[in-house]
Amino acid sequence: MIRLIKCSIVLILCFFHTSGTFAQQMFRPVSLEVVSASRRSPADDTLSFMIRKERKTFFDRQAVRIGLAPAIFFTASALTWGERESIRSKRNRYIPGFRNVFDDYMQYAPAAAVYGMKLAKVRGRNSMPRTLLSHGTSLVIMGAIVNSIKYTAQVERPDGSTRNSFPSGHTAMAFTNATFMHKEYGIVNPLYSIAGYSGATFTALGRSLNNRHWRPDILAGAGIGILSTQLGYFFIDKLYGNEGDHIGLLSRVEGNGHPSYLSVKLGNATAMRNLMGLLENGARTKLGFESGFEGAWFIGQHWGIGGEFAFMSFPVSPSDLLDEDSPELGKVKLKTESIGTLNLGIGPHYALGLGHQWLFMAKAETGLAFGAKGKMLYEIEKEYPGIEREAEMFSYKPHTAWRGCVGSSITYKFHDELGLSFYANYNYSRPTIRFNLSESLRETEDENLRIEAEQTFDYLGIGLRLTAFF
Repeated sequence: MIRLIKCSIVLILCFFHTSGTFAQQMFRPVSLEVVSASRRSPADDTLSFMIRKERKTFFDRQAVRIGLAPAIFFTASALTWGERESIRSKRNRYIPGFRNVFDDYMQYAPAAAVYGMKLAKVRGRNSMPRTLLSHGTSLVIMGAIVNSIKYTAQVERPDGSTRNSFPSGHTAMAFTNATFMHKEYGIVNPLYSIAGYSGATFTALGRSLNNRHWRPDILAGAGIGILSTQLGYFFIDKLYGNEGDHIGLLSRVEGNGHPSYLSVKLGNATAMRNLMGLLENGARTKLGFESGFEGAWFIGQHWGIGGEFAFMSFPVSPSDLLDEDSPELGKVKLKTESIGTLNLGIGPHYALGLGHQWLFMAKAETGLAFGAKGKMLYEIEKEYPGIEREAEMFSYKPHTAWRGCVGSSITYKFHDELGLSFYANYNYSRPTIRFNLSESLRETEDENLRIEAEQTFDYLGIGLRLTAFF
């Protein structure tokens, strides 16, 4: 699951870059210098202004704006090609029965929203005819790239159904439409861009959760989607000779100054006790991770309501035992799969500005912790007739339980819309864990050994958040 979350972080990081560079392009500030009275023309009694043209940086170059985010995605796809199996094993571990068709529809949501706003006369970057032409060109480019690669590479899908997995067409369509929304309405309010790319990210995650695509497929599809829309708008802008029909009439909606935010986080999780202590077999939980999304809506400068959606997982160290009844087997290694939960929470958030660029936040949340099913396996040291070298002994499943969380963070704001936060939080829950004896070890069909016991789950999470303010 950590690899799945890392995938989403890459998606959001690239979105922030795309959004930021386009905003810089469209709304580059100019410096005004008042000419002193001694330098005025005698014939001119009014103030004169001199506008100094700013020098472009590397990231302001048009080729960089168009190609950098897709290049990051393509590079990530290539680097993860050799690890395709790992994300599938994690997915099958945590959510083996997940099936949902939301990604079939969500891929079109940003485009539907754009056309809905156009019909409602919400002014965007372009008029309706030019919007249709730009979007249509983007879709043609995306379709040509995706289908030419799909039926040339012929990569088998994770579920084994067909051989057209790479790249992900759903993800490419979702990011084409998200970039379309960003182009048309991101210059009006950054919330449109956040909404579009968030929807595209969930579409991409859905392709993995539904076991339809490998991780490199999704990363490549996202890069193709962004690149296609960038190129589509590039060519149509050249055709029209400008960068939008309404550019001169639009300006960004100013925020209300409240620190409302949406963030993606990744950090370490340190258990306050051995979470597998119930087993009494020497197994111990090691340093784990937590990752997910967090956000809050502030009704004033200091107080707001927020929540989180996050995963927590702790690997479990194996333990070596000696079977006294069968010493000929040698050592028996007991291996336990990672123990983890999906955490949901909601509660009050507090914010305090520390100057222009620093922000302190604190929160107290309550919610639910949904446990992930795991297995305990044995592995014997020597071959022995009639006994498998490795087999499942028990399965375990923490029941859903109430959880509480308190935490704080300190954020450095790069500018008014983006910051990097260091956070620390304490999480507590007390689920009941059910242990079931494996069917292969039952002496009779009627035997069903089941043990249930409560176990305190509390841990300290420390890490970083990429935080977007709106």
